[in-house]
Amino acid sequence: MDKFILGKKIGMTTLYEEKGALNITLLECFSKVSLVKSKDKDGYDAVQMEIAKSKNKVFKKEFRVNETVLKEGDVCDVSIFQIGEKIRVTGTSKSKGFQGVVKRHGFKGSPASHGHKHDLRAPGSIGSGFPEHVVKGKRMAGRMGGKRTTTRNLGVVFIDKENNLLGIKGAIPGIPGGIVEIRTI
Repeated sequence: MDKFILGKKIGMTTLYEEKGALNITLLECFSKVSLVKSKDKDGYDAVQMEIAKSKNKVFKKEFRVNETVLKEGDVCDVSIFQIGEKIRVTGTSKSKGFQGVVKRHGFKGSPASHGHKHDLRAPGSIGSGFPEHVVKGKRMAGRMGGKRTTTRNLGVVFIDKENNLLGIKGAIPGIPGGIVEIRTI
């Protein structure tokens, strides 16, 4: 059975073991089942979870399942996971605003001398003789980040059941305080 939960990203820290230092992301995971959908009534099986985003805002997310033992009002916490379990985490990546081609796509830029006075970070040529317009999908300046991103094949390395904390090896998308979806692989 799939295991899933909503969590709030706290931040990153270092966990020291006999093998060495391990960079982990801490998540506070405590969500409640707000709705259960069944194949008979709704056409598919799903569980809707909710988590408090702030004082008077609630974030809801629906997880599709094959079968469920959860009922409306059930509370899910970190006790459903075990250390060493492989998971995937989905969240919204950090928004960076409007960025140029050097930061957004890693372009090299122009040389600093030999007639290049004001075009150091310019994109260069963007078109050609034919088809006489800018081709769709051309890498140019624009908004960067702020998109739904999934990081797969992460491992659970730390569980604190009293404080509902989950330690995941590596980095996950989003800012501290952001809501993420955690699912087993």
